[in-house]
Amino acid sequence: MADDLAPEEAALVFVQATLAGRPGVLTTARVLSHFGEHSAGWVGVAAIGAAVAPRQRRQWLAVGVGAFLAHAAAVVIKRIVKRQRPHHPAIAVNVGTPSRLSFPSAHATSTTAAAILLARVTGSRLPLMLIPVMALSRLVLGVHYPTDVLTGVAVGAAVAKTVGAATQKEAVL
Repeated sequence: MADDLAPEEAALVFVQATLAGRPGVLTTARVLSHFGEHSAGWVGVAAIGAAVAPRQRRQWLAVGVGAFLAHAAAVVIKRIVKRQRPHHPAIAVNVGTPSRLSFPSAHATSTTAAAILLARVTGSRLPLMLIPVMALSRLVLGVHYPTDVLTGVAVGAAVAKTVGAATQKEAVL
């Protein structure tokens, strides 16, 4: 069975064999999956930030807008590309998904946008650590190919750059 794996499938099997059995990994990946579903967790974080830091409200709202727009962009791309999620018998699917479409990972997309914008509003690079964690979690869960998450990161970064520039330009006006 392992002989008939495509390179990305082999990468998924490797990631799962290496990480999925470690204590807490699947639970953490599932929690991240639910948190990132439809960018809801990031929008919630942004709403809380806007409520508790009124002087930075615009930047906190940009986090939520960026995460939501990144998610929306991923959904549009998914519907155009129509790549199916991994389905090889050697790949364990460890969480439910709202659709069968895989490319790009909306979780990686919205998390990247949110993390970049969070880094901007907090002045810390620490939120950027969320990007590889969420991307890797999608592989551990068996719901995305590596190129799905890498493309999601790229799209999310582009959305964050656009939202950040628009927010900064708006603040200057």
